[in-house]
Amino acid sequence: MKIAIRNGRLIDSKHGLDHNADLFIADGKVAGIGQTPAGFSADRSIDAAGCIVCPGLIDLGARLNSIEAELAAAVAGGVTSVVVPPDLDPPLDEPELADRLVHRAADIGLARVLPLGALTIGLKGERLAELAGLAKAGCVAFSQANRQVVDTEALLRALEYAATFGFAVWLQPQDYWLSRNGIAHDGEVASRLGLAGIPVSAETVAIATFLQLARETGVHLHLTRLSSAAGMKQVERAQAEGQRVTCDVGIHHLHLTENDIGFFNSQARFDPPLRAQSDRSALAAAAAAGTAAICSDHTPVGADDKLLPFGEAKPGATGLEVLLPLTLKWARESQVGLADALARLTADPAAILGIDAGHLGVGAHADVCIFDPLADWRPTAETLVSKGKNTPFLGLELQGRVRLTLAKGRVVFDGERRGH
Repeated sequence: MKIAIRNGRLIDSKHGLDHNADLFIADGKVAGIGQTPAGFSADRSIDAAGCIVCPGLIDLGARLNSIEAELAAAVAGGVTSVVVPPDLDPPLDEPELADRLVHRAADIGLARVLPLGALTIGLKGERLAELAGLAKAGCVAFSQANRQVVDTEALLRALEYAATFGFAVWLQPQDYWLSRNGIAHDGEVASRLGLAGIPVSAETVAIATFLQLARETGVHLHLTRLSSAAGMKQVERAQAEGQRVTCDVGIHHLHLTENDIGFFNSQARFDPPLRAQSDRSALAAAAAAGTAAICSDHTPVGADDKLLPFGEAKPGATGLEVLLPLTLKWARESQVGLADALARLTADPAAILGIDAGHLGVGAHADVCIFDPLADWRPTAETLVSKGKNTPFLGLELQGRVRLTLAKGRVVFDGERRGH
């Protein structure tokens, strides 16, 4: 099908484009920008007046408890590529499991799934998984999700092996011994509420270890879900020294702090925990500077799992559908331009993954998000597509809503058909 998207403000951060221009799509790829390609006759014309036309978003971390529902939530949020952690049931530690996930997503035909393979068998942190086979099955990197490798020598050997084959390793920095009994940031709020704390040192000790091992092995290290100012400073220092290290921040950590726990509000329980205002400010500044990409950290949690006492409630929140409006909110508050803000969700994640995506260059796959940056809406149990209806932003007014999402030139989400 040939599609013409007209009258929109086209933003492609990778190519420095930010102006009103028409976008032309043919055979699932970008056929032209601005001027109508020779011989092009549109089968469908989309009027994007008043809207932003940008590459489909790339989410560096989303769990898909129900793959159909969560991929539908992804495209409803303008996300066309989703990185999935390996902590499924069973864990993604065998090529057949990864192959099955990739093909299942392809059959569904919504967002593209980019799985992270398990670094160790069963994510137990002991024996190395079959990394080469997992890579052939479609795994884009290797991870322990939020489970730690307690044996540092085993981690060193895993990083050595990954580096030998050019595989990236994604690790969530949280020292096992310093975090194992905690459920909230080790600060004033946790003390007042009598909650066991997780100190910032749980993150910084782990980062220091990971960075040292990465220096020795030369592996591409990606640190996921950073939560502290001190941890981000370590990454900034390593990047300044030329080390091959990248990182991301969960969108909720750019807006919320330990104070949002209130009186045991389980909607504000996250892993890693929400930290102090100074940490939130440092994370927001790092994202503004381009040090960190932004992800949804989408973790659908059932209602019953959030109705439990804070210490027993399951950590996490739905994030795919609020990723874009919350990123726009962060950009406004941090005085970040729209093109730079969208880069954190498109070109930057693509560069971290080393994939040809996150842009609208001629010949690229036509993964496109069209959104109204001024549209107001409220995430509710009725408006959220995800099976996870829990978010600290439930019922609050957000600005910026997806109108259309295209994946490889096909319309996979149409906001006009959205239920209200």
